[in-house]
Amino acid sequence: MSSWEYVFLNELLSESKIIDDNPDPNRKIRVRLNCNGVEKRPLMSEKKGATKNYIRKSGQFIYGKQNFHKGAFGVIPIELDGFSSSGDLPAFDVDSRCLPEWINYWFKTDNRYLNLAKHAKGVGSQRVNVKSFLQEKIALPSLKQQSQIIDKINKRKLTAESFKTEQATQATLLSQLRQAILQEAIEGKLTAGWRKENPIRKGDPDYDAEALLEKIKAEKEKLIKEGKIKKQKPLAPIKLEEVPFDLPEGWVWTRLGGISSIVRGGSPRPAGSKQYYDGDIPFLKVADLTADSSIYLHTHTYTIKKAGLYKTRYVDADTLMLTNSGATLGIPKICKFPTTFNDGIAAFLGLSDALDKIFLFYFLKSKSSWFLAEAARGQGQPNLNTDIIGNTIIALPPTSEQQIITDRVEKLLSMVDELEKQVSERKEQSEQLMQAVLREAFEGGN
Repeated sequence: MSSWEYVFLNELLSESKIIDDNPDPNRKIRVRLNCNGVEKRPLMSEKKGATKNYIRKSGQFIYGKQNFHKGAFGVIPIELDGFSSSGDLPAFDVDSRCLPEWINYWFKTDNRYLNLAKHAKGVGSQRVNVKSFLQEKIALPSLKQQSQIIDKINKRKLTAESFKTEQATQATLLSQLRQAILQEAIEGKLTAGWRKENPIRKGDPDYDAEALLEKIKAEKEKLIKEGKIKKQKPLAPIKLEEVPFDLPEGWVWTRLGGISSIVRGGSPRPAGSKQYYDGDIPFLKVADLTADSSIYLHTHTYTIKKAGLYKTRYVDADTLMLTNSGATLGIPKICKFPTTFNDGIAAFLGLSDALDKIFLFYFLKSKSSWFLAEAARGQGQPNLNTDIIGNTIIALPPTSEQQIITDRVEKLLSMVDELEKQVSERKEQSEQLMQAVLREAFEGGN
């Protein structure tokens, strides 16, 4: 590569500024992040004449001013010829000495586009302006060499993309396997053999879910009388049409509200007020629960002062929680420290010691997609209220079987974790392979 000529981009690129006097909202283009090229922009409502639009031609090099250094660049394909974009997506005619794809691959190789962050200037929204970008230098071999190198890249790219597609398929299948394990767990399929060896013992909550449910109800009534939880409105009987599968022997149908008091948190207002916030009492938000996929929550991001306690809710350590607002609702967590929490989170209070919290965690995890669908039925932001949570039916196994289910789920999911780790490593390998293909092609072309 050292023998190649190096030239400034302003010698090869000329910005195209042909104004589109009558832009068609359905014929706009956008540039995707992470080197994913140029595509038709989804139809969007916009005020006529709000911004200038420019006609774009196939074969032009184009980039996004705000996100060039995040991989937002490419060559306009022939099917988008004549489409338009705003000045935030400058496009360039390419000199006859250079193939457009050469510039495209040049910035992809060794992730050179990341270096363009140095050109991002401005207050607030930083942008890579044209004048600064055109001061970049690139290697310029002969057209024949450019063509040979691009051809080599395209051939080897097929192998790399096939590898990447296979990895994506494997990741999808493993996600489906994870969900299938959870579903088989809550339906009692993972412990069918265990039940044959451990028949029902009537009246024993460890081996009879009806006895367990009676014990839970009695404990709840006691907590209500002691004022530790509030009495909730009666739950409707479970109808046959609500039942999603055949009940395993020794299990019983109930609702989540029948085994727990479900409450929502609260937030001191106004948000961020020094009167209430930045104290020494943990205060959880949805992002704390959704930061990772682990069962337990050990850390918090926000705090409140004692004055804020009267405007939120305080719970003890080892409380089972569930996000109930926004796109990430339906995510459970067991919080390992005493805390307060906002109204985007629900907590399960008064859970009996005869209930395995990890079993309940996996049950809630299996219902995440269902919770999101239920919450999205209304208008606006999805919201999972305590009535929806409380009326959710659960096939409750006896205590001993809950623990067996938990053990088996954890063993199976640990195997899936290991497989996902391997897939993730292969994903990284596929990205490295693509870089190797580019690097080898450039070096071999010299």
